Amino acid sequence: MKPAGGSVDSIRLDTRRVRRIRLVIIVAMLAASGLAYLLSPAFRTGIESVIRILARGDVSGLRDYILSFGAWAPVVSTLLMVLQAIVAPLPAFLITFANGLAFGAFWGGLLSVFGASAAAVVSFWISRTLGRGPVEALVGNTSLESADHWFARYGAYAVLVGRLVPVLSFDVISFAAGLTRMRFPGFLIATVIGASPATFVYAYLGGHAPQYVEILFLAFGVIIAVALVTVFLRRRREKSRSRVK
Repeated sequence: MKPAGGSVDSIRLDTRRVRRIRLVIIVAMLAASGLAYLLSPAFRTGIESVIRILARGDVSGLRDYILSFGAWAPVVSTLLMVLQAIVAPLPAFLITFANGLAFGAFWGGLLSVFGASAAAVVSFWISRTLGRGPVEALVGNTSLESADHWFARYGAYAVLVGRLVPVLSFDVISFAAGLTRMRFPGFLIATVIGASPATFVYAYLGGHAPQYVEILFLAFGVIIAVALVTVFLRRRREKSRSRVK
């Protein structure tokens, strides 16, 4: 019989090996994307054009862009979900609207749930592999601190509740979850269950009433502005309290 200590050491080695493999994969993906952006004019033009489409809330243009890839359209849609997660705060609901407009409420909603889950998984493992420092540089310290308070308040249910509340950033919650001790299966289940209701609603609106995207886009801008003002006022109060002390 092998000593217990030996088995523990082997588990630790396996854990370290898995972490190294994850780190290599993530770094390789980021490096490959960066090189493709720098060296391929077509890739760079495609990325810049889709970012412009997302930034101006052009659902019809985004639908046309996705469908232009033919049979690869679902793959492109999923990659766009992952892109918006890393290049936050681009609104993910625009892609969901476009999916509903392109594929219908059911299939567009199903594709959007898959894409949102894939984006959440990428965000989760980037955090778990790289740690807090790089994640803060990616999403911002203020956003991450807000997510920390959210997890402190709701604990194990933070991901599920965060997915059910449309005003919260799915991506920041996913990044923050990767910095906790939450297990990946529970995170994935909470993500799929929590994201499905709003995602199918957005896909339905995209297929039947795409004009509502302008209202949601305006609401998204207002939410961002209110969040920034709230953070500014909170920090101002904290500074004034520290001066009084």
